[in-house]
Amino acid sequence: MLEQMEWTQRYTDFLSGKDSRPARIVYQRDRARVIHSASFRRLQAKTQIFGLNESDFFRTRLTHSMEVAQIGSGLVEQLITVGIDDAGREKEYVQWLPSMYLIEGICLAHDLGHPPYGHGGEVALNYMMRHYGGFEGNAQTLRILSKLGEYTRENGLDLSRRATLGVMKYPAVYEDVLSKHADYQNKLQSPETSDFRVLDFNSWLPPKSIYKEEMPILEWALQPFNESDRSLFTRVAESDGGHSRTQYKALDTTIMELADDIAYGIHDLEDAVAMKMVGREIWQKEVMDSDELMRYPLWGDEMTERLFSNSSKGRKHAVSQMVGIMVEAIYMDENPNFSHPLLAYQARLEEGAMAVLELLKRFVFKNVITIAEVKQMEYKGQLIVLELFKSLRANPGALLPAKHFAKYQAQKTEQEQQRVISDYIAGMTNTYASRLYAKLFTATQGSIFDML
Repeated sequence: MLEQMEWTQRYTDFLSGKDSRPARIVYQRDRARVIHSASFRRLQAKTQIFGLNESDFFRTRLTHSMEVAQIGSGLVEQLITVGIDDAGREKEYVQWLPSMYLIEGICLAHDLGHPPYGHGGEVALNYMMRHYGGFEGNAQTLRILSKLGEYTRENGLDLSRRATLGVMKYPAVYEDVLSKHADYQNKLQSPETSDFRVLDFNSWLPPKSIYKEEMPILEWALQPFNESDRSLFTRVAESDGGHSRTQYKALDTTIMELADDIAYGIHDLEDAVAMKMVGREIWQKEVMDSDELMRYPLWGDEMTERLFSNSSKGRKHAVSQMVGIMVEAIYMDENPNFSHPLLAYQARLEEGAMAVLELLKRFVFKNVITIAEVKQMEYKGQLIVLELFKSLRANPGALLPAKHFAKYQAQKTEQEQQRVISDYIAGMTNTYASRLYAKLFTATQGSIFDML
């Protein structure tokens, strides 16, 4: 397998001028560092869709990340299988595919930066950080990998260059993305609301970006590419509405994102069916009788029978079959605008599978993610995050734990100080955040002896 040592380099080794180690050792340790990190363990108490108190059965960010890793490795295996021609020769892209260690490490790490209460908490933190570099889940993931993770003193989990590149979904800095959104810039001039309950959360969706503080990591990750590739890869496209964003992903990122989408569109569907939030009638109307499935009949009525059989085994067989159909539909595309294989090669799904997967994602979004019962819990979580941030900002010396306050005091600018508060809240689990909120704001709750 072709694997330049530059891709196995760690940022710490880059700074100290040390040689890189072989890929097999490095990528296995990348995965191990993610699995054994505190940020990964905390995902067990962070929301996927349903509240953690609904049932022990439903998925959390941790189980979701594990499923993404399993699907990701399956996608790589399928690309290897279809990457051998009739004469038994490997296609050129095969030598650039990530190892199983590497793709699993990337997939397991992809949600490390998600704050408590999922995307709702993400929006709340972005509002509080709107004048201080913003907040975005994938940007926070990169920050954990490069700064906050516990494996090194200053460089976080310190993963390899290729793993870092694979996790990075939006290689543009927050301020550069904002420069292309005049309406959002105008909103930034409005005063902070005095009542968070009337805040229009949809107006504060975070720009897809990385933080300015991690710019050196971005430059290091992109160092092996030529100037033309770097320029195109980091270019922010104009948008007709909403935030602009970068257009391209690295090879490993395209595999991870497909695995993430499959898990979202199919595994999260299983939770909705098990909880009886999605009934057979609406499934038949919006999925089975849809234009997409009529055009691309990837499965028939037997899938409906299994999915709604009131049997966990039946549901599992249906879900497994749907995932298998998606995995077997992967192929390798090539973008001629890039010269480096890690940017030129792009994993994609065949047209029919992609159309049906997008249909499933829309179905879950409409019938699960955006229903009032789910949005109400998200709204409550957002208010918790906002009130905690407001209080910590006003009283950092009294309310921040000692180690976080010491870090806060050591910062040179107000933006760096606010980032310390943001990091503290983003690292909380749903349970920790709700207990801290109750301790601070509920008269009958809380004790100096509480173990949050």
